[in-house]
Amino acid sequence: MDTMRERFIATTTELLDHDPRLALVLAEISRDGFEKASRSHPDRVVNVGIREQLLIGAGAGMALTGMRPIVHTFASFLVERPFEQVKLDFGHQGVAGVLVSSGASYDSPAAGFTHMSPGDVALMDTLDGWSVQVPGHPDEAEALLRRAAAGDDRVYLRLSLQANRRAMPVEGDAFRTVREGSRGVVVAVGPTLDDVLAATEGLDTTVLYATTVRPFDSAGLRRAAGASSADVVLVEPYLAGTSAAAAGEALLDLPHRVLGLGVGRAELRRYGQLDEHVAAHGLDAAGLRGRITRFLPA
Repeated sequence: MDTMRERFIATTTELLDHDPRLALVLAEISRDGFEKASRSHPDRVVNVGIREQLLIGAGAGMALTGMRPIVHTFASFLVERPFEQVKLDFGHQGVAGVLVSSGASYDSPAAGFTHMSPGDVALMDTLDGWSVQVPGHPDEAEALLRRAAAGDDRVYLRLSLQANRRAMPVEGDAFRTVREGSRGVVVAVGPTLDDVLAATEGLDTTVLYATTVRPFDSAGLRRAAGASSADVVLVEPYLAGTSAAAAGEALLDLPHRVLGLGVGRAELRRYGQLDEHVAAHGLDAAGLRGRITRFLPA
């Protein structure tokens, strides 16, 4: 199976061939993958070098001319480093584009903390008008990218090396019911689904799957929770508790408890491997099983 980033490169290259409105802005990352696109469309594929603030500014400038920019680099360099430009150049100026990240929370542990971005979704959540999408499979990443490229809104598409074994249909922004139960709801975001399903095997719980986390599907969570009370576990592949407030607001009329599981705030200062970071944050099947069973009613 190809990676989400490889699928992004192939799909964007194709889209550039067919949609003259599209432009691609890079900051060195994935430059080699886009060599063909750069030769075919030198006026619409721009590499600004290691200048992430310029990356965002150039994309927003293209949007001001009526183009649909796709702006790409690692999450830490796309959201965290040029955050002021995301806020002002896109938000304040009222223009739109597609920000596509790779690297996620800890896809490249050997690169160190500079290349890790567990807080990117929480940061984007402070801004108005952004759709935040977290695919769990390359097929989902492609579907979400095609939809975003054809649209006119602001989209943050978060790609990761982590992936579920099979893709789920991408239809709108609503959460998808994967398993139904009567004792609590577990929301699995993007590439956490396989581990969540393994962790909840044999438990009488509803499992919802989310690829779009902003806007948050409050109505879908509310329906799954039921009419009397609610126990909800959020499993997110980024900063733990990022969506806890949104879940709480969705359940305001019910007695409820919300447990947010995700990447912890403490920096893990050993390189290790991606799967070791997943386990260290308790996001593997065994870690999730223990925390979910302790939280949900027996």
